Amino acid sequence: MQLSQKPARLISSLTGFIALAGCGRAPSFSILGSFFPAWLICLVTGIAVAASVNWILTALKQEKLITWGIITYPCLAAFVAIALWLIFFR
Repeated sequence: MQLSQKPARLISSLTGFIALAGCGRAPSFSILGSFFPAWLICLVTGIAVAASVNWILTALKQEKLITWGIITYPCLAAFVAIALWLIFFR
């Protein structure tokens, strides 16, 4: 009986340590007294960059270069957001 309790105790201890490992200071910014998470700011910046690229290509009449825009622009926004996160917060 004691042998079967040992793995259960080990698993419960490891589960507790894993749960506590994620409890750290979350990177956030104070904007007008309200704290916003850093990932939200990275995401908004990524969307703004993708919208700017779309606007520039449309102004230059080169929007036909992007054939799958419904996939390309969200991927561009995600790429910029993840790159900003990795550059500034990791």
